[in-house]
Amino acid sequence: MLDQINTILVDSLGPLGPVIAVGILGVILVAITLPIMLNKKQDPMDRLKARVKKNGGQQAGPNDTAALRRKAGTDKLDKYAKFLEPEDEKQLAGMKLKLLQAGYKHKSAVRTFHFMQFALGLLFLVGGLIYALFLAGDDITTQNLIIAIIAPGAIGYYLPKYWIERRRQERVTQIEEGFPDALDLMLVCVEAGQGLDQAIIRVATEIRAGYPALADEFEIVAHEMKAGKDRIVVLKDMAERAGVPDVASFVTVMIQSASFGTSIAEALRVYASEMRDKRVMRAEEKANVLPTKLTLGTMMFTVPPLMIILIGPSVYGIYVNLNGGAL
Repeated sequence: MLDQINTILVDSLGPLGPVIAVGILGVILVAITLPIMLNKKQDPMDRLKARVKKNGGQQAGPNDTAALRRKAGTDKLDKYAKFLEPEDEKQLAGMKLKLLQAGYKHKSAVRTFHFMQFALGLLFLVGGLIYALFLAGDDITTQNLIIAIIAPGAIGYYLPKYWIERRRQERVTQIEEGFPDALDLMLVCVEAGQGLDQAIIRVATEIRAGYPALADEFEIVAHEMKAGKDRIVVLKDMAERAGVPDVASFVTVMIQSASFGTSIAEALRVYASEMRDKRVMRAEEKANVLPTKLTLGTMMFTVPPLMIILIGPSVYGIYVNLNGGAL
């Protein structure tokens, strides 16, 4: 089928018929997508300004309280929210959580992520089209032409996903490495007479130089507690944002300690000791895996030169004998 389509396009449009057809298809897709993106709702701030202007420049009255409490619409991607954000609430919540775990906490993170997917996919697709049009030559087959155009677009589309996953893994690793030290410092603060809220603030200040991701999480917890949010809810939110099993276990210990009325310092002492032991075991696990990982490098870079040194002279001697002693 592809060969037939290619033959028809070449007969109709010339040697570059397939490229022209793909370009026309891309233009049609963009022309279909743009009206959907531009079909935006009226911004709440514009509606509020129009209402104030209609009232002769007077400020909004008590009946406009709901309008004043709406979002200001300062984000440039707000008008494309319907296009850039998933309509499914579970999918939207999952995407927000993944971006939170990667360290992107601003309200428009989901929109920015999907916009980058769309923009990079389209940009790489145009780059592949330009390559196929001007650099690939006339002897390229239809299959290679399609791959040269579609593959860069797919790479551009999945590049933001790869970046977010990499950032999330780096942040999780940083929190895992810094959490035992943070618990030790928190234990010292609590035993010195500080409350849990003050201890969290002090820990966030002290560990920022070494573990900024963990310091950010503790600062969010401190600010939410100051705002009057329930401590149990705040700690559960921290465990969800961090995405680290150690933090989730710590939150469980704190909740149980508060529920049963036991000493927070004693719970911290026991759990901090467990975290130190766990960090040592994690380091021993990496050390034990290292020889296995080095085996491949040893086989690739050590065995071939050794074989050349040991067998090379014999191969050379056999070659000389077979050729009558002359090279």
